[in-house]
Amino acid sequence: MSSLSHQLTRAVAGLRCSDSPIDRLGYARDLWPRHHISVRGGALPKPRPACVVWPTSTEQVCRLLRYCSDNELPLVPYGAGSGVCGGVTPSGGSVVMDLKGMQRWRRWAPEEGYLDVEAGALGIRLEEELQARGYTVGHFPSSILCSTVGGWVAARGAGQCSGLYGKIEDMVAGLECVDGRGQSSWLLRRQHGPDITPLIIGSEGILGAITAVRLRLHPVAKKRAFGALSLPSMEAGYETIRRIFQRGLRPAVCRLYDPFDSMMAKRSKGERHHSGGKTNIKKKLLAALLRQPRLLNGVVDVSSRHLFGDCKLVLMFEGEDARVDAELQQARALALAAGAEDLGEGPARHWLDHRYSVSYRQAPMFMLGAFVDTMEVASSWQQLGVMYQAVRDALANQVFVMAHMSHAYPDGCSIYFTFAGSAANDHDARERYDETWRLALAAVIASGGTISHHHGVGRSKAPQLASELGLGVEVVRDIKAALDPHHVLNPGNLLPTQRSEQRQVRPPPSAPELDLHSGLVTAAGDCPLRVVARAVSAVGWQLGVDTDIINSNMSVDGWLRVGAPGAADRWLDPVDQWVAGYVAHIPQRGRFEVSTSPRRAAGPDLLNLFVGANGAVGTIETATLRIQRHVAHPLLCNIERNPAVTADERGWIERVYRAAAAGDVAATA
Repeated sequence: MSSLSHQLTRAVAGLRCSDSPIDRLGYARDLWPRHHISVRGGALPKPRPACVVWPTSTEQVCRLLRYCSDNELPLVPYGAGSGVCGGVTPSGGSVVMDLKGMQRWRRWAPEEGYLDVEAGALGIRLEEELQARGYTVGHFPSSILCSTVGGWVAARGAGQCSGLYGKIEDMVAGLECVDGRGQSSWLLRRQHGPDITPLIIGSEGILGAITAVRLRLHPVAKKRAFGALSLPSMEAGYETIRRIFQRGLRPAVCRLYDPFDSMMAKRSKGERHHSGGKTNIKKKLLAALLRQPRLLNGVVDVSSRHLFGDCKLVLMFEGEDARVDAELQQARALALAAGAEDLGEGPARHWLDHRYSVSYRQAPMFMLGAFVDTMEVASSWQQLGVMYQAVRDALANQVFVMAHMSHAYPDGCSIYFTFAGSAANDHDARERYDETWRLALAAVIASGGTISHHHGVGRSKAPQLASELGLGVEVVRDIKAALDPHHVLNPGNLLPTQRSEQRQVRPPPSAPELDLHSGLVTAAGDCPLRVVARAVSAVGWQLGVDTDIINSNMSVDGWLRVGAPGAADRWLDPVDQWVAGYVAHIPQRGRFEVSTSPRRAAGPDLLNLFVGANGAVGTIETATLRIQRHVAHPLLCNIERNPAVTADERGWIERVYRAAAAGDVAATA
């Protein structure tokens, strides 16, 4: 045992610790595909952590972080290592903290609508145990076999049934977190604030170590209804999805595949693996074709329907018996009106049977000298087609591109791009891989999209985070300084190395501006709420806020700063949201803009520094708000909406607010 391992076991009683070469190697990276290019050539990951530890309690985590902080030792929280953005790349002197030794259920409270479970619980095991009791979280990421609850929350992930249950941030009612000084607290979600859980969700281990999560529970659905349709184009497909969600329908699964991805989805079996000469020849031929991406993309673009068929829309509704069938029929009618052909339920059932097999398809391509990666981005419905085409155009000369859309909302959608490329050697492959990502993210940013919907940022997208958050990056950096003064928590992850400067932001509109295609209205922060509601109702839509609040003298910012009273209960429809984008002003810092998006996984969500914060940090100068014509059927929820704030939590909130308002490092005191 090394000196460091010995010191750690002395500092933390009962802590399991290893500095064996095999453990250090096994924890040296996550599943970032860029790593695979080096590994296939025989290069083992470097650097490697100094040691790996497996705590079994929050108290051990607290003691460990105190020791690391006192000795300025980098510490990297680790779930199951299935992240794909380089979020786990420990330095040579670091400690990796594997939380899978913490899998206990702390509190089973189905009558109150939640479960408190420790962060190391594996996803598939948790769901199996819950369903045996008649409940579900509703979170089914493709990595469910190899991911943890803490990892889901830290990355702000999404599951395959997000169309009904929302993303992970919509399922978290609270979390237990240990900061960089070794102090722990439960942080609880509140309908009207104060609520800083959105800052820990998506923080990717840089603000604190998540040790337990309060997850919302749903009864297991009584019935499922399946449907599939073919559509003549991606545009016809995503316009159909838009109409489905804006009609108030909430299919648990709603997936649209382009023609090539439709063909690949149809062929996925998952349970069988073929080998032999013909298969190897086909794979080598594909690798060679990938070196001519423009030709391959051109052939697919021109002949896609002839070669691969139409786009395919897969639907699955679940819930109460009668409503499920009725909602499927409504969705089918909307699709048929757009020129769809009914394929029956077979393709949807096939997808469900093989839905996790996609996570295990990359290795053969890497071994042939090619590379494969995925990019999940999102935008409003208004910008979705622009972003889809911009990314395809940007990558046409670099890689072969296909796409599907699998996470939809009333105001926008995610696009899941898959790209594959090849090069003569590993050095050239890395260069092409890096250039592909640079061009793709630039196209997303130029189109007004978010750089991540559910994979997170890690190290792979950190250089582009300033394009997403602007000066908000420095807000996150200073919150980290307050919660982790010695910068021991996952250093080098998420935040760009260079400091961000003030960027130009959109000016507040002189009158409310409507985007009816996306179901949004943009208004100045000082605009009276009743003026916004009047503009919306004039075109047959509703703001979705109680009439007495609308008729008060509140401005948009005044309404948001007190927690948006009278707004729709987000627990009842977790797929919807209040604010899709905004410009914030922090007096001692300046302004930053967060572009319009239905959801994002681009670091901590800074909106709750303003919503329900009573002006402690700053003001909202411009807000893009959700509007509606149809309301979704509510999901019943017994979770307490506005629990009391404990003294410990109050201390965390005040530190975060002070740091955000002024970069006040004294907040660490």
